[in-house]
Amino acid sequence: MTKSKKPEFRPDEFVVYPAHGVGRIISIEEQEIAGLHLELFVISFEKDKMTLRVPTHKATEIGMRSLSSPDVVTKALDTLKGKARVKRAMWSRRAQEYEQKINSGDLMSIAEVVRDLHRSDDQREQSYSERQLYEAALERLTREVAAVSGVDEAGAAKTVGDVLVARAA
Repeated sequence: MTKSKKPEFRPDEFVVYPAHGVGRIISIEEQEIAGLHLELFVISFEKDKMTLRVPTHKATEIGMRSLSSPDVVTKALDTLKGKARVKRAMWSRRAQEYEQKINSGDLMSIAEVVRDLHRSDDQREQSYSERQLYEAALERLTREVAAVSGVDEAGAAKTVGDVLVARAA
């Protein structure tokens, strides 16, 4: 096996996996796959009823990270207060960019997507694909805010919602 530094993640710790959001490491196990012995993080995404196994030596390379600090969460919530920045590009191009930001796992990028796609009651309705992207970004943001703040998702959703409503006022 290649030389690799010891993994910085531990069982029972919350982590952010870029393509799936916040999950909890439930164990570190060894498996033999194609004749190779691999050490794997077993990550549970409770809400999605999904379990993911990630080789420990590849975790940081693929973008898995610890939860954001409370400072970053505060900055992300401040980002929501800003004015929406919508480029004049075609929707398909913008949708692609939003998708990339959501799957980057970066909390600030996800907050930008929520800010840019949020619609207040007096604005035109979102298209189906716009709403799908908005809800995906909002869910990722809410889950990480909940995990960092130590509150449940409903409490985090209220916090995020309050910031968005205050922006519209």
